[in-house]
Amino acid sequence: MVALVQPGYSVARLLIIVARGEPARYTYLRQVFRSETVDVILDRRVTERRQLHERAGAERRRGHRRHRYLSKDLQEFGWALVRR
Repeated sequence: MVALVQPGYSVARLLIIVARGEPARYTYLRQVFRSETVDVILDRRVTERRQLHERAGAERRRGHRRHRYLSKDLQEFGWALVRR
């Protein structure tokens, strides 16, 4: 069996996404959560994927892919926490 993770390396289990307009918060959280179980990244999205004026096609997935909308947390708090 081949190991997918090198010995001594663990995969981050939590992801903190910081709003693009919060570079100081991003720097602070990177310093605070400097561990093997948390990754801190900046939100890379420029706009929401679906605009209100665009009609979405029929949903093919059987369940909800996203359980909550990160945009609300990013706007309200400046960051969002996601479990991987």
